[in-house]
Order: sequence, then C-alpha cells, then structure tokens
Amino acid sequence: MRLVETIHQKIKTVAEAKKAIAAGKLLGKTFAFTNGCFDILHPGHLYSLAETAKEADFLIVGLNSDASVKRLKGADRPINNTHDRALILANLLLVDMVVIFEEDTPLELISSLLPDVLVKGGDYTIETIVGANEVIANGGKVIINPIIEGFSTTNTIEKIKNS
Repeated sequence: MRLVETIHQKIKTVAEAKKAIAAGKLLGKTFAFTNGCFDILHPGHLYSLAETAKEADFLIVGLNSDASVKRLKGADRPINNTHDRALILANLLLVDMVVIFEEDTPLELISSLLPDVLVKGGDYTIETIVGANEVIANGGKVIINPIIEGFSTTNTIEKIKNS
C-alpha cells in the first residue's frame, strides 16, 4: 500500500513537532535529531540519516530554510528550494519528521524539541555541536557519525559545472 498522502504530513511546524514528540514520549518512544541543508541529496547524506535513524524510534530532520542556506553557503545556494528539499527528505522511509528552521543554527529548534539523541557528522566535536549542551542537560546523548569521504554537495555542484 502506498501512503503518498502521509508524505506532506511529515513536514511539520515546530508546534506540530512538539505535539508529536510529547505524544510519542507518553508511549515511551525516543526521538533522534539531525540537521542540515540537504541541498542535493547524496550517499553521504543517506548514510548519515540511516545511522541517525538507528539511534531512536523516530528520526527528526531539521532543515535549513533557503535564507539560512544562502547565509551559510553563499548567494548561489541552495540549488533546490526549501519546499523541494523538505519533500525529498519526507519521501525517505527512515525520516519521520522534517522541521524547517530560519536561523543559521538549529539551537532554537533543538532547545524547543529537546530530542533524546542529537547526531551530527564527523567533522564536528561535542564542543562544536550546536544544541549538544541542551540535549545533554535534558538527559539526552550526542553522537558523532563518521563522514563518508568523497561525497559533498559542493563537490557534486563542481562536477556538474565541469562536465
């Protein structure tokens, strides 16, 4: 059975996400959170999302808005707009929730949602992971996934430009 109608329901506001998390926690469910621009989805992203999904019952992805991506990556980014990036992520079976944030970092979002597990890629340390202190102070844990070398959106864009 195809549940195409549920795809759009995975994209939530902060208030909707908080409500879903509260309901899940009443049932003893756990929530893992990761975030990023996810501009052009590649195998490195998929690996990281899959590893994050293993850490809890539900996977929440914080997605940088277009304005946030522009500030972080430059005027030529994002390649795909927020709506399209959110839909792509929501189409992945292992993603349970996508929450868009406008700020440059997900600190406000993480502080609001307080996931059980916060996961970032191996180019970070616990000290440099935004929201780590808040998650740990709330009894959660922070995990650093290894990075799969050779995959990045910037590299993909360069390959396209040079072909």
